Amino acid sequence: MFLEAKPLWAKGKSEEKNTFVVFASRITSRENLRIHIAGTAFYRIFINGNFLCAGPARCAAGYIREDIVSLPDSKDSLDVVIEAAGYYCKSLATVQQPSCLMAEVRCGDTVIATLDDFTAYMPPCKVQKVERYSAQRHFTEVWDYRQQQGLLLDAWKAETEELAEKPAVIDRVAPYPLYMDVPLFKAFVKGTYEFREELPYIKERYSWKMAPDWGYFPYDEIEHHPFAWAQRLVQHKQQTDVQLPLMLREGEYALFDFSCIEAGFITVALQAVTDCDVVISFCEYMPDDVFQFQNMNVHNVLECFLEKEDERTLQSFEPYTFRVVMVAVRKGTVVLNSLGMKTYMFDTGKVEEPHIPNEELRRIYRAAVRTFAHNAVDLYFDCPSRERAGWLCDTYFTAKTEYCLTGKTAVEDAFLENYRLYENKGELPKGVLPKCYPSDAMEHQPYIPQWTMWYIVEVEEYIHQRGNEDKKELFRKSIYDLFDFYRIYENEDGLLENLPGWNFVEWSKANDWTQGVNYPTNFLYAKVLESVARLFADEQCKIRSAQVRSAAIEQSFMDGYFRDHAVRDEAGILQLCREASEACQYYAVLFGDIDIDSGKYTYLKDLILHVFSPEREDDMAQIFPVNMFIGAYLRLEALLKMKQYDLVLRNVVGFFGNMESYTGTLWEYKNGKGSYDHGFASYALVVILDALANTDGRIGENEKE
Repeated sequence: MFLEAKPLWAKGKSEEKNTFVVFASRITSRENLRIHIAGTAFYRIFINGNFLCAGPARCAAGYIREDIVSLPDSKDSLDVVIEAAGYYCKSLATVQQPSCLMAEVRCGDTVIATLDDFTAYMPPCKVQKVERYSAQRHFTEVWDYRQQQGLLLDAWKAETEELAEKPAVIDRVAPYPLYMDVPLFKAFVKGTYEFREELPYIKERYSWKMAPDWGYFPYDEIEHHPFAWAQRLVQHKQQTDVQLPLMLREGEYALFDFSCIEAGFITVALQAVTDCDVVISFCEYMPDDVFQFQNMNVHNVLECFLEKEDERTLQSFEPYTFRVVMVAVRKGTVVLNSLGMKTYMFDTGKVEEPHIPNEELRRIYRAAVRTFAHNAVDLYFDCPSRERAGWLCDTYFTAKTEYCLTGKTAVEDAFLENYRLYENKGELPKGVLPKCYPSDAMEHQPYIPQWTMWYIVEVEEYIHQRGNEDKKELFRKSIYDLFDFYRIYENEDGLLENLPGWNFVEWSKANDWTQGVNYPTNFLYAKVLESVARLFADEQCKIRSAQVRSAAIEQSFMDGYFRDHAVRDEAGILQLCREASEACQYYAVLFGDIDIDSGKYTYLKDLILHVFSPEREDDMAQIFPVNMFIGAYLRLEALLKMKQYDLVLRNVVGFFGNMESYTGTLWEYKNGKGSYDHGFASYALVVILDALANTDGRIGENEKE
């Protein structure tokens, strides 16, 4: 823990959106120096101009995690520069709270310098009034060096002040990320472009209309709109495989392909021949040689302004996700000396690849490892691009991946600790946990009751299957507080009815039938009750679990399969509706404790084995097919439970095949919509290894035969 450091920020700026503060100091040379650093602001550290690390490890509101990083030994003094961005806006990636930074340089237990001993600056190079990168994350980056040949000038010195309310400092729990340089040496396309103002474009691309208190700058107050500009370029390819360095003039561009998706910081070395304006756009997948933004609600673009003869290496402040990068010169002439990226990911270097005899499964396994690494840095998150948000339910699957790969729960420890530290200050109903955290509650979708159930199921596996028995009591309060919430909505049969909030079963028609008594939800509820019974030897939960299962099966099973919901008629009597989803069948198989091999379920078993599949079309319209999340994953789990191991492997190929060949990662949706690098998809490797352990590794013939 810190010995002397205090939480500081530029005076009067801790509650201002998108502020940029630089702290600089020269440290007398010594051996074994370490910097202790934490904050609510995002930061990166440079030593003698060289990148050292980035942070923070995100945490619950009111807390900050302390990073401890060794400084290089040097006979000369060390120039230490800490750049920090205080976003102070609502997001799904962090909690909005006043910006601050704590830091001290130590030699052993002796403090050499604290942040008070650094000089603080507020240089204008990082433009403050810019667009949000996404509604889920923070702000885009526009760098303007036209009046700043040198980075730190006396005119930009800033007073600092100590935060009135000091956050509690706790340890970093997740492993430190892997920083590895990935350089490219040539552009795969160089060409010219025409900017056509009349072409259609999306002015702002966000997942929802942000409320004013979410935190953004009005569009008309923003001077630079590179996202709107980059959409209206008509590209004309002229050359291929052009070696760096290369000169680009106004109206010219170059495309760079990393061959697979990378997650980290874009780095580009530029030398301005004249005053210039350079726009850097990026995307996760590009089907041909023409750059285009993908179908995802993000602003994948940076802009940089340089004065004549200025030469610098720009590294993006934020980590992004990309396979292809386009550098387009909007004005002037520039020499592009180098382009690459620095990874920001979980280090899987010590993970040994198991023997997988099938080549296609081996490629999917490797893509799953890469996908996990990109989505498990300081906590589990859904994607390293649009959100970087720690969603419940997603993490139920990602946690299995971490333990399968490492035999440890380091990232899950951090993720679950954040939830244990969550304090509900009235933004959610009493006892309810956020759908993702650390995050701010959204007005239109503040919480997901089903996701809180997945939290309990994950915790039970975390305790009993992943060796964390000593932490069981830490979860008692949050779990029983949730039960107090659930009990409000139990009907006369003990089933949950008309749960409030954003009810979510999966991304398919199944989610249209969540009101009234939703049977997928109640099968999951039975599993939750069983999990708590095992966790805390709660006999009442054990009895209630059996009652909920029995009632859900009795009410929802008809004509050989399960229906999704029941609603009240005018007389208040519960009536079973005809709608049915494939997802509902898997909820029943997984959590309904049914004997799928009994005669009662012969028809359902036949559907699962011979009709439902990753390739199924609407050949059975009365039971609507699953989507990738979470239906495809429930299917794989159900098939494992049914010991259909050959079919599991064929289904893994059906769901995930070919993704690796496009991006080297696994996707949010099978059709390529959304993120091409999604954390929960890494669960595919768990399924592969589980199934292979019970087979000879073959993938059989068409599952419908």
